[in-house]
Amino acid sequence: MDARLQARRTMELNLRHALKAKEFQLHYQPLISMKTGKICAFEALLRWNHPIRGLVSPAEFIPLSEEIGLIVEIGAWVLEEACREASRWPEEVKIAINLSPVQFRNNEVVEAVAHALGVSRIAPERVELEITESVLLQDSDANLQSLRDLKSLGIQIAMDDFGTGDSSLSYLQKFPFDKIKIDQSFVRTLSERPEANAIIRALTGLGRSLAIDTTAEGVETEEQLEHLRSEGCTQVQGYLFSCPPARRQRGRNPAPDLPLVGPFPARGLLLSTK
Repeated sequence: MDARLQARRTMELNLRHALKAKEFQLHYQPLISMKTGKICAFEALLRWNHPIRGLVSPAEFIPLSEEIGLIVEIGAWVLEEACREASRWPEEVKIAINLSPVQFRNNEVVEAVAHALGVSRIAPERVELEITESVLLQDSDANLQSLRDLKSLGIQIAMDDFGTGDSSLSYLQKFPFDKIKIDQSFVRTLSERPEANAIIRALTGLGRSLAIDTTAEGVETEEQLEHLRSEGCTQVQGYLFSCPPARRQRGRNPAPDLPLVGPFPARGLLLSTK
């Protein structure tokens, strides 16, 4: 058998085992309100802690899990686990959870979300589900109905990676999103490309006009933070507020004047909800 096919088959078998062996875990990245400077939500990030390889990159295992359909089961676990964790947090702090387009294919995503809400007993308004425009590119009418059904549960829906696709604006007409998330590629090039500045200004203006939140992803410097503040971005997230373990272990603290978070599962966060 071709070496690549063998490696893929091995990865597939390991993925299926990982779900049963509870090797998946969630890390939580804070979203910061620009108005208050406090944590307003956490985004649940899926990680695979392989017993031999250690942490496996999501870029490596998520595409395969989508291809073989396993993301439906994994996604249901993420929904339930994230909602259960968030139910222990202060009521003003929300949980943001990413949905894969594959979760919409079998029309069971609404049932999975409703189940997670039920077993966790979390208030629906504290749950944000993030989708990319690929959800609406595939079987658009059926997926739009699923989004409406999800919205009817009382949760919020965010458009992730906004501005990177071809049809993002048209989708804002088709569905009443509660938030648009500005892709980190625009934030990363703020100081290098005038076009990035113009795009962020346009997107934050769009958010104000539609009365929805705008969250900038990938904020890593104070310069980026202040620029986003001046443009009216309502929320931010990135390594400026929560660093990956390797950086924390080196003792790097990008915001030494802010207290550590206490009751949350994400370790080493640098902002408080108080």
